[in-house]
Amino acid sequence: MKLVHRYLDKDGVGSISLIPEESEDMWHAYNLIAEGDIVTSSTFRKVQNESATGSSTSSRVRTILTIKVENIDFDTQACALRLKGRNVQDNQYVKMGAYHTLHLELNRKFTLQKQLWDSVSLERIDMAVDVAQNADVAAVVMQEGLAFVCLITNSMTLVRSKIDVTIPRKRKGLVQDHEKGLGKFYEAVMQAILRHINFQVVKCILIASPGFVKDQFVEYMFQQAVKTDNKLLLENKNKFMVIHSSSGFKHALKEVLQDPAVVARISDTKAAGEVRAIEAFYTILQTEPSKAFYGKKHVESAKEAQAIETLLISDKLFRCQDVALRKEYVSLVDSVKEYGGEVKIFSSMHISGEQLDQLTGVAAILRFPMPELEDSDQEDQDDSD
Repeated sequence: MKLVHRYLDKDGVGSISLIPEESEDMWHAYNLIAEGDIVTSSTFRKVQNESATGSSTSSRVRTILTIKVENIDFDTQACALRLKGRNVQDNQYVKMGAYHTLHLELNRKFTLQKQLWDSVSLERIDMAVDVAQNADVAAVVMQEGLAFVCLITNSMTLVRSKIDVTIPRKRKGLVQDHEKGLGKFYEAVMQAILRHINFQVVKCILIASPGFVKDQFVEYMFQQAVKTDNKLLLENKNKFMVIHSSSGFKHALKEVLQDPAVVARISDTKAAGEVRAIEAFYTILQTEPSKAFYGKKHVESAKEAQAIETLLISDKLFRCQDVALRKEYVSLVDSVKEYGGEVKIFSSMHISGEQLDQLTGVAAILRFPMPELEDSDQEDQDDSD
């Protein structure tokens, strides 16, 4: 994301102009823009032209439009962002108050105006414009006939390609059909890797599967690379890491990313930091339950006691339409930082974020035990009984 212009007054009111440069920037824009915000961007509008003879023709013209956002639609597969709202500035093609849908595009500037830029939004701006934070981990989870090629960015796990090939079973006298099917499958996976993975950016490519599928695939891939003199694969051979997974489905990435060998390999990425944090939370929840809590009520109580060492919170909570509730979550983040706690904002599009969302989206690891929170849980249960 490129920062073009930033003007905020001392009360946090103002506008910021940005240019999204890659797909993940659209995810950042989705998290920044809320209903009620003012967005200015260039767009196409269909215009009716009437000639002197009375005949009419229509044409599409590009114009700069400013809308007050009423609806936000994010397509996770295409990383496309559509904003619907009413026009709030004079325009020769669009009447004031008329509805229009803005399609935010890569490499095209948009300006976002908010009544209040809170600390979470400003932190996301800083994250988005930091060119050092790029998608540096890729993964292929596979089993016979099925594979998912994924990019694990700072904010999300993106499935770039799904390969589904029917492989004939091994039967007496028909082993060749099975081998031919496997070869076709491996070739398709290899081509997907070459097509979707940027080897200049990616530091590590995880190849995961149950059984020996991963090993057979890697052997096939580099045999083909030698045969065809594919320098891209041969020069990046040390980036590939073979690891066991329980299945070839996307959800198996969760266990793959928690493997100690993988964590050590990708330890300098934000993705690994989030995985370690959620793993630490689960461990403490099992061994010292009075030092790990989840749910807004318990986490707020821990905040009041200044007991939170690490706050784990999902970015989904900052997209809620309830402005007052969003302010409460922003206040929670600010308070934890104020007394020296660490805050990790998880992406709901990331494997670790999906885990956190299952725990209400907010959790905390405490500096010291608070057994009274466990007791209040028991009292609430007794009251309901």
